[in-house]
Amino acid sequence: MSAHELIRTSAAEMAAKLAAGKITSVELVQAHLDRIAAVDGGERGINAFLHVNAEEALAVAADVDARRAAGEELHELAGVPIAVKDLIVTKGQPTTAGSKILEGWMSPYDATVVKKLRAARMPILGKTNLDEFAMGSSTEHSAYGPTRNPWDLDRIPGGSGGGSAAAVAAFEAPLALGTDTGGSIRQPGAVTGTVGVKPTYGAVSRYGAIAMASSLDQIGPVSRTVLDSALLQEVIGGHDPQDSTSLTDPSTGLADAARLGSVNGMKIGIIKELHGEGYQAGVETRFNESLELLRGAGAEIVEVSCPNFGYALGAYYLIMPSEASSNLAKFDGVRFGMRTLPAEGPLTIERVMGATRAAGFGDEVKRRIILGTYALSAGYYDAYYGSAQKVRTLIQRDFAAAFDQVDVLISPTAPTTAFKLGEKLNDPLAMYLNDVATIPANMAGVPGLTLPGGLADEDGLPVGIQLLAPAREDARLYRVGAVLESLLEAQWGGPILDQAPSLVELVETREPVETRESDEPVAAKEAN
Repeated sequence: MSAHELIRTSAAEMAAKLAAGKITSVELVQAHLDRIAAVDGGERGINAFLHVNAEEALAVAADVDARRAAGEELHELAGVPIAVKDLIVTKGQPTTAGSKILEGWMSPYDATVVKKLRAARMPILGKTNLDEFAMGSSTEHSAYGPTRNPWDLDRIPGGSGGGSAAAVAAFEAPLALGTDTGGSIRQPGAVTGTVGVKPTYGAVSRYGAIAMASSLDQIGPVSRTVLDSALLQEVIGGHDPQDSTSLTDPSTGLADAARLGSVNGMKIGIIKELHGEGYQAGVETRFNESLELLRGAGAEIVEVSCPNFGYALGAYYLIMPSEASSNLAKFDGVRFGMRTLPAEGPLTIERVMGATRAAGFGDEVKRRIILGTYALSAGYYDAYYGSAQKVRTLIQRDFAAAFDQVDVLISPTAPTTAFKLGEKLNDPLAMYLNDVATIPANMAGVPGLTLPGGLADEDGLPVGIQLLAPAREDARLYRVGAVLESLLEAQWGGPILDQAPSLVELVETREPVETRESDEPVAAKEAN
């Protein structure tokens, strides 16, 4: 099997080939490092990675190969490489959160999910780009330049986790970790034709993820298949005593659910408020086709109403900035990260803090800090933040009522396909509307999954289908998602990413930005 073919297989297939001795982990990791070197850098590169961890990844791969050759029993995904969103701290690699204020910062410890990746002996390819401190829907707010969508290099890959989604879509990594506060795993998945999952709140430890909004943030998997995401969630999930919000539930049975292969007799609810007016025609067409496929597979499709979902976007953009303004207070130029001294006047803590934040934070981060601080201020707390929390309770009740009627809910993941880079950069409200279908899940803490639903007729770009399940019922997502994925691939003649001519025309034919001898490792690319 050529490297070209190898990097296009699923993570589960890679694991099977490793276990059978058909490939080595070193070969697998090197193939992905070569791919990163060929398509990621330069003016028209994907720019999915802020740092490439070549030396360590190859060392871990060599260790896996040696252990496997010695007959040691290894985790199923041992030797399968992975990328990590640069919001999740990793010892020995820079963690910048996409911000100048943390440029070059090296964490002294690993996040819990990174510890679990290392324990499973999964080589970490590097850290992926994101909107600064996860604040954005397009990965245009990174201090290190935007990530480009592999389907069309002039379009956004979604956000804030566009780097992880683009890396997986461009075959630079078979798996990646993202974080999802209001849709930052699922919306990028929708516009890049990948699978993304926001687990139940607390099902995966947040310890070591730089917090934006602590009651909303959740780490989750990014992949090219539903089964791959299930396998990865089993690795990173489970209880963590270092996270006070961590659930005690074991992260088992998810891959088995994905392999079950039946939705016969299940009730699937269409959310009345999350489709129709305001959604792109091509998105609606693919969504309706998905419903017919599920109906044909034996599922009962019913419409349910969640009337308070219409208030979710407004409530979210009060709760999230309020929590963000509190969480980002630690970036003060005193304890760690960038320190900028005032150009003139007395040298005081307050002035150093002001100068550092002015130079280190981007416009979107400043906008949300100001909004959050205002919402929490005396005289406004009850009117804004307190009222938003009441709306949150109503949204949770809507979910509870809906799940009394159906097993899972379904909607489009995003109202449109990927828009052009720069198109909405100066219109924050238009940008925020991209998360209208994903935000309710974060407000209620329920799990959500997006999978490719096909290509929109207008522009030939990917459409995402979102599945939502009750809290702690993540297995239902994988069960229904795997069935729908199989039905859609049969309809489209294979995985949606195989339908991407632009991926060939715009990426594979581009001149590589780095060249190297075949036996030399790819040099690590530092954040710039």
